[in-house]
Amino acid sequence: MEQKWLIWAKEIQAIAQTGLTYAKDVYDIERYQALRELSVDILANYTYEGKEKIRLAFASEEGYTTPKVDVRGVIFRADKILMVREKLDGNWALPGGWADIGLSPSEVVVKEIAEESGFKAEAVRLLAVLDKKFHHHPPEPYHVYKMFILCRITGGEASEGVETSGVAFFGEDELPELSEERNTKEQLRTMFQFLQNPEKPVILD
Repeated sequence: MEQKWLIWAKEIQAIAQTGLTYAKDVYDIERYQALRELSVDILANYTYEGKEKIRLAFASEEGYTTPKVDVRGVIFRADKILMVREKLDGNWALPGGWADIGLSPSEVVVKEIAEESGFKAEAVRLLAVLDKKFHHHPPEPYHVYKMFILCRITGGEASEGVETSGVAFFGEDELPELSEERNTKEQLRTMFQFLQNPEKPVILD
């Protein structure tokens, strides 16, 4: 579902980053640096972001290139799903965020739920691992895997966080305007399928 230019930019960036990690020859290093700059040019040409911002966010990482991991918590209460309103775009998402070094997926999701919604929670089970390239998310420079983890509330109360300006539960037929960078309507409807069928197997990709 990704646009070709975005796929090419990501692949060129990955080749360049991995090459710069292992290259020893000065000429090879120059070639990989040129490839990295080409990936920046592609993104700058097709987006409204400036080259320097793209270079810092997209083309400044080191080491072997791997996908980023986004972890989202799925909590149901009375047939409704917990969502938070993101300050960045004013729209709604499942609580969650990038995986942190040193924390397991369960630890990450519990931390994110507390920080973004005020609720204390515990992880119950994995529902899905999705590759964003197969879903209708807006274009972005990273290759991202999304983990959806079913959780249950153990305490706390609804409260806004540093990155959120609202906390609420929504039924499947009353979903708010979604922060589609973080979750899509199709993904939310898939999560409700787990509410209707608790034995539904984990979804991959």
